[in-house]
Amino acid sequence: MEELVIRDADVVDGSGGPSYRADVVIDHGRIVSIVQEAAAAGCQRPKARRELDAEGLVLSPGFIDMHAHSDLALLRDPDHSAKAAQGVTLEVLGQDGLSYAPVDDRTLTEVRRAITGWNGHGDDVDFDWRSVGEYLDRLDRGIAVNAAYLIPQGTVRALAVGWEDREATPEELDRMRQLVAEGMEQGAVGMSSGLTYTPGMYAKDAELTALCRVVASYGGYYCPHHRSYGAGALQAYEEMVALTREAGCPLHLAHATMNFGVNKGRAPELLALLDDALAAGADISLDTYPYTPGSTTLVALLPSWASEGGPEEILKRLADEESAERIRHHLEVVGADGCHGVPVEWDTIEISGVTDPGLADFVGRTVRESAALRGEAPWATARRLLLDDRLGTTILQHVGHEENVRTIMRHPVHTGGSDGILQGAKPHPRAYGTFPQYLGRYVRQLGVLSLEECVAHLTARPAARLRLPDRGLVREGYRADLVLFDPATVAAGSTFENPRVLPTGIPYVLIDGRFVIEDGRRTDVLAGRAVRRTP
Repeated sequence: MEELVIRDADVVDGSGGPSYRADVVIDHGRIVSIVQEAAAAGCQRPKARRELDAEGLVLSPGFIDMHAHSDLALLRDPDHSAKAAQGVTLEVLGQDGLSYAPVDDRTLTEVRRAITGWNGHGDDVDFDWRSVGEYLDRLDRGIAVNAAYLIPQGTVRALAVGWEDREATPEELDRMRQLVAEGMEQGAVGMSSGLTYTPGMYAKDAELTALCRVVASYGGYYCPHHRSYGAGALQAYEEMVALTREAGCPLHLAHATMNFGVNKGRAPELLALLDDALAAGADISLDTYPYTPGSTTLVALLPSWASEGGPEEILKRLADEESAERIRHHLEVVGADGCHGVPVEWDTIEISGVTDPGLADFVGRTVRESAALRGEAPWATARRLLLDDRLGTTILQHVGHEENVRTIMRHPVHTGGSDGILQGAKPHPRAYGTFPQYLGRYVRQLGVLSLEECVAHLTARPAARLRLPDRGLVREGYRADLVLFDPATVAAGSTFENPRVLPTGIPYVLIDGRFVIEDGRRTDVLAGRAVRRTP
């Protein structure tokens, strides 16, 4: 007898088609049968050792977070309810060009310093890997949800070239090609870049194109955080489209937003650009989060020249009065490339987390508010934080536009990605709320997407981008990575004031047929594993 039957569920299967009522039978981690309208037709109903009454609940495929920063959180936090409770059954890691494989001892130390604001110091993690394959093997020991990995181009450049602003030599480029090829062979699904972060931002288009050709040869995709989301955003999108078409590589645009005042109401221009490329044969997808503010580290706002050489060189420049004044001028007057070419508005920069507990009073206030309390200029406050917190400060940037968010999420190649940073006392609520926010606010309350369409955006569409042959749909033979939610009550519990509150209306989540959320509570099951590229 089979293990489980989910009875009388309203199945939204991920295809975008209409829902239907069915009994769904699961055994050995797979969906073995789907019996539609069995009760109404008077058919003999399937039986199993356990029956779950799903009356009033929607059964859908598990949600796929196409942009996650859980690279260390999955290892240090077996519970990981931040994602599991949302119905996320798969996260894509290695984002924005910086993560922890492939590395050597030197590069690992540098990367840990550079992205402390994203993932913490990692002092509570045993870094017993160096290659992509070894990191995936570490995930295979058991994690809360499944995870796929993108080779981080910035880390690759740090390993082969260093943190200098210069072109790679032919030998260094060959080394980077080799590292990308090895990562793809070991199971990565593609490559990411952070082209407003060092050292990835120092790569010219020719270098990126060469690496994308390697990725394409293995059937992977390129996921860039491109060179600007502010001034010059459309040109930055155009650059990525042209580059990947030249390389013959599929393109997935990370957190594809149009932010800052210069881009208010300009989402249709972005979508027109993408539609033209799609019509011409380009392979493009994108992800977004359903909120207007962004989130990153405070150090990320600095001009690229100030970040050359890595974290220690940044701190030296910040400590030097002449260099610090030059940084201020670029931030406040010129518009630093780290701030997307837009002069910084300190009243939009809210401190969301610090690594030094002695700086906790800054959290929850904008830089301008903290500066006013201290009777100093905003740059003086920002500089103080950067130095005293050793570059570990995280921020929210209140620079988005609701009309852009809604317009982009309607596009047929759109997928969902939280871009969730789990560090800090007041992280962005998207880390805990992205997927119920889509279902509760943008489906039920606002009607921006139909339920069936939204579920497709969060399941089958990302599974297709990842080339997963047995995930993303409720189908016989597919893996039983499933979510049961109440469409009338599902909602994000997290808010900007209380960002670590879990969602409501998602009582059951299964990975590989095992309950990781049951009756609304996290179980002790660690059913997640590394999801490797399908050859």
